[in-house]
Amino acid sequence: MAQLMTAQLLLLVWVAACRAQASAARARTDLLNVCMDAKHHKDKPSPEDKLHEQCSPWKKNSCCFTNTSQEAHKDVSYLYRFNWNHCGEMEPACKRHFIQDTCLYECSPNLGPWIQQVDQSWRKERILNVPLCQEDCRQWWEDCKTSQTCKSNWHKGWNWEKGYNQCPEGAVCHPFHFYFPTPAALCEEIWSHSYKASNYSRGSGRCIQMWFDPAQGNPNEEVARFYAEAMSRAGFREAMPLLLSLLLVLLCLLQ
Repeated sequence: MAQLMTAQLLLLVWVAACRAQASAARARTDLLNVCMDAKHHKDKPSPEDKLHEQCSPWKKNSCCFTNTSQEAHKDVSYLYRFNWNHCGEMEPACKRHFIQDTCLYECSPNLGPWIQQVDQSWRKERILNVPLCQEDCRQWWEDCKTSQTCKSNWHKGWNWEKGYNQCPEGAVCHPFHFYFPTPAALCEEIWSHSYKASNYSRGSGRCIQMWFDPAQGNPNEEVARFYAEAMSRAGFREAMPLLLSLLLVLLCLLQ
């Protein structure tokens, strides 16, 4: 009887170890080269040769269609009916960052490690705490200093009575730095923590670049691999307590 229990426990330990390793490998794969389950995204990334202007860096492997990239450059597009000029005309230098932000969100296949499930009518997944390189975050903030807004969280709380976003009653237009006193405040708060202001710099392999030269390759591929592997290792570590418990029971039976 003892021998049978010992054999069963050995089998359990082996199965648990195999499952932990398989889960880690699967998680690493599932987080790479993927598209979000959201409003305008493709099911899977693929080449899109005619991506428009600022979205063109993703043309070799994209989660967005050409028409999505074109709409991303419009002030009030069919994508989300979002009006950048809700507090007067947004400066072109500022607007280019929001266009680039839209291109990254819609087109990048390298955001898998930060995709989270959500229960929203217009999407089933979102990104959360994507580590945005410090230069990208700071330049976004610097270029938007002279533009105005009336809110710090642009995901919710707008007046949509006219079919596009307007400032809610009582909200006052101020320069960006009033609502976003630091680069981190802008990057992290504006889209409900979709981004996290990283202390890492461009080229470090540890932060996502909103801007990059496609002729030099896509640096975000390396970043996604790094975080996917880190998450996989963490998943394997989480399985270790169960494996150790089974091994302890096995050792007690063998004594």
